[in-house]
Amino acid sequence: MANEDAIPNINPAVPPSGDGCFECLAGDAPGWWFHLRRCAACGHIGCCDSSPAQHATQHAREAGHAYFASYEPGESWLWNIDTEQFYTGAPVLAPPAAHPASQPVPGPRGRVPDDWQQQLH
Repeated sequence: MANEDAIPNINPAVPPSGDGCFECLAGDAPGWWFHLRRCAACGHIGCCDSSPAQHATQHAREAGHAYFASYEPGESWLWNIDTEQFYTGAPVLAPPAAHPASQPVPGPRGRVPDDWQQQLH
């Protein structure tokens, strides 16, 4: 685990792009997620690598934004997709720090298939 003071290319002032995965909510199939991740450079919210579409990592690779944070309540960490390094005690990013507690996991409500566990990576 690395020291968060040494993490470059993070913009703590940028707010998150929304309450859920940007692409899933826009209709990009399959349209649901397991957990959410937040780009620490631009605030883009995407679904985790366990989710069928893996939009957070896709965004990170396409945008060249290597760091993302958990967007789950109670979690404070960063992940670097280039080095596969985990950072605890993530820098404080612009609020909100997580999706609304009223949103189910997996989510979003009404779009998660009954066999969601079999579709996880």
